[in-house]
Amino acid sequence: MEKALRIAINTGGGDAPGLNAVIEAVVMSAYNRNWEVYGIKNGYTGLLNTDEIIRLTPDNVRRISSIGGTILGTTNKGNPFQMPIKNMAGEIEIKDVSDKVVENFKRLHLDCLIAVGGDGSLKIAYDFYKKGLPIIGVPKTIDNDLGGTVITFGFDTAVSIATEAIDRLHSTAKSHDRVMVVEVMGRHAGWIALNSGISGAADVILIPEIPFDIEKVCEHIISLDLHGQHYAIVVAAEGSSPIGGRQIDKGKGEIGRQDVVLGGIGEFVAKEIAKKTGKDTRSLVLGHLQRGGSPTTFDRLLALRFGAAAVRMIEKKNFGVMVALDPPDVKAVPLEKVVGSMKKVPIDGDTVKTAREIGICFGD
Repeated sequence: MEKALRIAINTGGGDAPGLNAVIEAVVMSAYNRNWEVYGIKNGYTGLLNTDEIIRLTPDNVRRISSIGGTILGTTNKGNPFQMPIKNMAGEIEIKDVSDKVVENFKRLHLDCLIAVGGDGSLKIAYDFYKKGLPIIGVPKTIDNDLGGTVITFGFDTAVSIATEAIDRLHSTAKSHDRVMVVEVMGRHAGWIALNSGISGAADVILIPEIPFDIEKVCEHIISLDLHGQHYAIVVAAEGSSPIGGRQIDKGKGEIGRQDVVLGGIGEFVAKEIAKKTGKDTRSLVLGHLQRGGSPTTFDRLLALRFGAAAVRMIEKKNFGVMVALDPPDVKAVPLEKVVGSMKKVPIDGDTVKTAREIGICFGD
């Protein structure tokens, strides 16, 4: 009889609808093989403070696939290779505590770690794989900017939420002859802004891949008046920037962050439009609304497929890989090929062409 495996799972980075579905699929699939599953709380924190490890059974994960967030908690400040730690003088120092994570992993007799996360979390997972830990990655990001997979879970939910918000803004913008600027998430890639902007009938879409000229944005808004439309909807990804300008980072100096904290482009664009066109202009930041709530049917199913596939890969001892959607199948992609592989919107792709052909301006 083969040894009953002890596997662990953690969730890192920003939360995304579908995380609980991955956890449910992993636990249910593992227990059908008579394996044990342990949840590592708050990223890798549970492997530094082992009192933050919990046993996961079918009884405490059944039917959680419809619930947003993650029952294990998550963090984007918990990189064990660059961990902020307070010294005796009360000062914060950045230290590498990865050896302790490896030591605790082995001491707990764990056979594999399923690491669920985005680009930063998967980079950490790959670094641990190089230190000898058996790792399988599961891609998660609402931004849909991870290479190696056609789509990530959480993205469909985020786009649905953003599209609904844009739909609602049309009526109030039209009633007041107002320009509404909606800021959505998307640090390096404009997938959410592009998909929700087209689906929500925006007039202008600003994405990181296409630096914009604010003068051209304003010209387009003014031109709408000639067609009897005295209002406008502008959708801006948080990572978009003007030609020759920089992304707006509101998180500079925040210790322990593994990414910049973007935000403010919506307000900037709104002020410029108001100044240059004289139109009543307001800005709205959707922010974490895009991360919250129940996942869509698509995201639930994709997350469940990813979780079950990860367990199958453990069974095959196929470590150092990430599960990825390659329709119609979920396949294994080496983490080495995924780390640092940013999937950006192709500016000459069909979706951007569609937007241009139906009259949407990108400010270029």
